[in-house]
Amino acid sequence: MKKFMNTAETMVAESVEGFVRAHEAFVVFGPERKCIRRRHLTPEKVALISGGGAGHEPMHIGFVGHGMLDAACVGHIFTSPTPSQIIAAIEEADTGAGCLLVVKNYDGDLMNFEMAIEMAGDRHSLDMVVVSDDIETSRTGEDRARRGVAGTLIVEKLLGAAAERGMSLAELKQLGERLNTRIRSMGVALNGVTVPQTERTTFALGPGEMEMGVGIHGEPGHARQPFAASDTIIGHLCETIAGDIAAAPDTKALLFVNGLGGTPPAELYLAYNGARRFIEERGMSIERSLVGTYVTSLDMQGLSVTLALLTDEEIALWDAPVATAALRWP
Repeated sequence: MKKFMNTAETMVAESVEGFVRAHEAFVVFGPERKCIRRRHLTPEKVALISGGGAGHEPMHIGFVGHGMLDAACVGHIFTSPTPSQIIAAIEEADTGAGCLLVVKNYDGDLMNFEMAIEMAGDRHSLDMVVVSDDIETSRTGEDRARRGVAGTLIVEKLLGAAAERGMSLAELKQLGERLNTRIRSMGVALNGVTVPQTERTTFALGPGEMEMGVGIHGEPGHARQPFAASDTIIGHLCETIAGDIAAAPDTKALLFVNGLGGTPPAELYLAYNGARRFIEERGMSIERSLVGTYVTSLDMQGLSVTLALLTDEEIALWDAPVATAALRWP
């Protein structure tokens, strides 16, 4: 295994320090480096806090800044941040209006964020939104089983814009829960993930194979299939998404094609072209788009497709100014 690192044990800490130093206009460390927060907090605004294991960069630290998150915590690779890290983020980010925690639907994340809320709740107004957009884990028909993946970015962007506009904690919670019912994702990979601590690949594929339905922690999917042309692969992802999400004709949508860490931009744009064609043929209107590497699984050669059905008001929240290391636009 060859990676640009000094040791596997220090890789995360050194990487996060490099991130903060590179983007010091947007972020600073919290006490004891337990979290990263916005350099300039807004008084009496509900603070948005998220976090997860390292290996998903730029999520979540790359989304800390104006119009998105107020603070984020980073755990070890593919490992939830600890309750003490989350409490530190709450203490740092709460400027008087409370905090909304945006949590991906994984057992470790849920357990630690819920524990942090229980431990810090007597001093702060706190609530939580659980993102569960991954179709692969919904085969049982229970939303609780869905993982939170690339759709988390969309939830954090829209909630961040709404918080900047002065929406209350209860209103933000309701918005997040409404969004969660209208965002679906699915991923595919051409190789597994090489985890630095173990120096092993999470799953191995033959030269003519691909893995459908992968997760962002290197989890294998539901089916190992023969490798195919891009339109065939993307068509399967989009067909599965379209079959899972209730969309009337002329529904307005945001289409997000996300690289999982090892996929070149040219391939992502090619995939987007096929996905957009597929979605539009089914009568939906793609009003906004995002293509790039934002929610990763270390070095996985793969991608995910996310479709979000949005109202005009939610599209306006997407368009609202954002200034973070990973997303920036007026």
